[in-house]
Amino acid sequence: MAKTFRPTLKMAANAKKGLKLREKFGRGGTEVGVRRARQLSERGDVSEADVKSMHSYFARHGVDKDGQSHDWGSSIDPSAGYIAWLLWGGNEGKIWADRNAAKLDK
Repeated sequence: MAKTFRPTLKMAANAKKGLKLREKFGRGGTEVGVRRARQLSERGDVSEADVKSMHSYFARHGVDKDGQSHDWGSSIDPSAGYIAWLLWGGNEGKIWADRNAAKLDK
């Protein structure tokens, strides 16, 4: 039986914040990111494949923090990259995905 993982409360809160910001500002994330945010915000089971997908997302998108358009971390004028980052669980999501992906690699 495949192992499943449960998102943390902070990841769920980050995902919910990302969804709200995306709705308000009309930017940030793809439909895949929106689906991931809904999954995380409900704190449902996350599959091994989802953990690996999240780990890959964060590995590719760390550079988004360096963007010059809008502000990373802002709730007043957030960058699209920041909103997308939140949809995937934010910094806590990255730490969680990295830790669990490492467990799966063992």
